[in-house]
Amino acid sequence: MPRLTVIIAATRPGRAGLPIASWFTSQARVHGGFDVAVVDLAELQLPLLDEPNHPRLRQYTREHTFRWSAIVEASDAFVIVTPEYNHGYPATIKNALDYLHQEWHGKPVGFVSYGGVAGGTRAVQQLKQVVLPLRMLPVVETVSIPFHFQRITGGAFQADENLESAAKAMLDELAR
Repeated sequence: MPRLTVIIAATRPGRAGLPIASWFTSQARVHGGFDVAVVDLAELQLPLLDEPNHPRLRQYTREHTFRWSAIVEASDAFVIVTPEYNHGYPATIKNALDYLHQEWHGKPVGFVSYGGVAGGTRAVQQLKQVVLPLRMLPVVETVSIPFHFQRITGGAFQADENLESAAKAMLDELAR
């Protein structure tokens, strides 16, 4: 079964990314098309890119880079759960993407985004510009969650039928 790795991009305390990623991860497991893994960038703790060599060379020197490389290499597809901060994506996901190069090649990527009125769509559009040169394959279907804070109660994310349908459509496309 292909491995889908869900990447939680936000690292700030109190972040909505945890309950949203938890909801999406359960949707992915129910979907049944993937072996689902989760990477929380807050736990991964990649420092700002600190490798002396260009990622294309794969001449890594740091243990955290070897660990990150192994996770990405073992994955067949990705979903990035990202907030929109000031009309863009968080620096943590850009840093995580920039650490590697060849490991990303040919792998599909979907996006679950959240924010205010735009639901994180501006962050996703910018991230697509980042993943394309890494030769990743962004799928058209996305899950966009506007006013996400209204859907989190007691630390749990409350989805509706539209969000569940969007998640299924994206997972179907990633599996295809």
